[in-house]
Amino acid sequence: MTDVLRIANCSGFYGDRLSAAREMVEGGPIDVLTGDYLAELTLMILLKDRLKDRSLGYARTFLRQLEEVAASCKQKGIKIVVNAGGLNPAGCAEAARALYTKLGVTAVVAHLEGDDILPKLDALQAAGEKLTHLDQGRPLGELGAPVLSANAYLGGWGIAAALERGADVVICPRVTDAALTLGPAAWKFQWKRDDWDQLAAGVVAGHIIECGAQTTGGNYAFFKEVPDLAHPGFPIAEMRADGSFVITKHPGTGGLVSVGTVTAQLLYEIGGPLYPNPDVTARFDTITVEQDGPDRVLVHGIKGEPPPPTTKVCINYFGGYKNSMTFVLAGLDIKEKAALAEKTLWTLVGGREQFAETRATLRRGDRPDPGSNEEAFAHLTVTVKDPDAQKVGRAFSSKVVEMALASYPGFFMTSPPSGESQIGVYWPTLVPSAAVEQRLVIGEESLPIPHVDPPASFTKPAAPVIALPAVPGGPTRDVPLGTICGARSGDKGGNGNVGLWVRTPAAYRWLAEYLTVARLRALMSEARELEVDRFEFPNLLALNFVVKKLLGDGVAASLRSDPQAKSLGEYLRAKVVPIPTGLL
Repeated sequence: MTDVLRIANCSGFYGDRLSAAREMVEGGPIDVLTGDYLAELTLMILLKDRLKDRSLGYARTFLRQLEEVAASCKQKGIKIVVNAGGLNPAGCAEAARALYTKLGVTAVVAHLEGDDILPKLDALQAAGEKLTHLDQGRPLGELGAPVLSANAYLGGWGIAAALERGADVVICPRVTDAALTLGPAAWKFQWKRDDWDQLAAGVVAGHIIECGAQTTGGNYAFFKEVPDLAHPGFPIAEMRADGSFVITKHPGTGGLVSVGTVTAQLLYEIGGPLYPNPDVTARFDTITVEQDGPDRVLVHGIKGEPPPPTTKVCINYFGGYKNSMTFVLAGLDIKEKAALAEKTLWTLVGGREQFAETRATLRRGDRPDPGSNEEAFAHLTVTVKDPDAQKVGRAFSSKVVEMALASYPGFFMTSPPSGESQIGVYWPTLVPSAAVEQRLVIGEESLPIPHVDPPASFTKPAAPVIALPAVPGGPTRDVPLGTICGARSGDKGGNGNVGLWVRTPAAYRWLAEYLTVARLRALMSEARELEVDRFEFPNLLALNFVVKKLLGDGVAASLRSDPQAKSLGEYLRAKVVPIPTGLL
């Protein structure tokens, strides 16, 4: 055990680069290999697997990665901590043990349980827990639809206990993404349950590396600054006992680790300055980020507070079915062609009102005097949603095909007729932490992991005072906002978040003054009728906006063309605004 714990992440989602695990193990020294495979949408994918085969329900790609690194990790003493267990951590652990046996490698594989509270929902509601939707304010009792899964977010203490008892591999279910880093760090440095600042640092480090190469230049606003973005290295957090850490990557790999790439990830899918986890609440308004050499960023100064007495729960329920078809429109009279296509389709299917929800989106990519056939194209996408599978299946898409020779000139579609897809709708809520009974299963033992009780009193740390210059004045020039601002956006259930950051205090002072909620609504037509929360992070030279209900009922159920709000930040950066020339 050295003074630094090197935690390397090899997966940011279920489907990430398969070779990343081997690259991290072979590319340089690391102590812990982590992998994040779960998102709110992923649980629905795993649920469908499990309904077909009870032995499934976990991220099967993890086993393919494990086969490549199992022997090397055991030889080098590298611990493996992943949330690939999904809805069936015991099944994933059993499959991992079988793999080690096949490889002739001896290893201790542990797993965590207790996140699945589906059997407890009735009892919790009978005891007075309303399981209120965090964004809509509705109690679960008003839902009137079948609940398919309910998984509480576990913290990092079960992981720490598994490593303390000698586990080589820890298979987790629905833990928080940050717990995969916090657990090993708490184990390594013997942090106590009330070491709030150090624990908060573990959460922040976990948040930074959880999305894999998104921290090393992937999806970065200033991507032209990133070398070899075709194959970026994955991130490493070099954790220290005092809670400070360095974000880096293996030498010689593609990508970039900079204050900008780390700041971008810090702003990903967050709300305000308080970032609650089951073990601690991290204060994002206390984070200091500094360049510490090429591809090395030092993160320090993080303060923590006790966690809330509740734990977040991801409930998925059956929300019906949806289907989409896209018309290609070319050349002249695009609006009139789109209107004709819509009118004809709704007539053929018996009226728009036949469906529970519909959306028609016209995307203009056509140009006057087009230089190529494709430059004449616009696209009209029509999406329908309904509890009746037959309505939105071939009965809908086949009617689109019927129009092929009897509608606007140049008619064609982007795909053949398709069947319906089932919708799982996300219902975020809270339960008392005491209602979640986490257990560590290692060998023949099943050990309870106590939840963290917040203390009766606690003195909140003050946010650091950041000295800022006066608002820049003088002449302005109309240029895209992205000329000086980076952005990162994403989804949080039915909400979209977009964080913006700049590189100098003067630019931040202007941004904080200029980009109010009212101005954001003026720039972003989709947000004009929606509730928007705005948060300032002067320590990061950043703002964060949460646009409520932008994504409807969430990723799987959203009818938006970008249901995860991934492009929201780049859309905002493209807006032309008056920026002081002194900042340009």
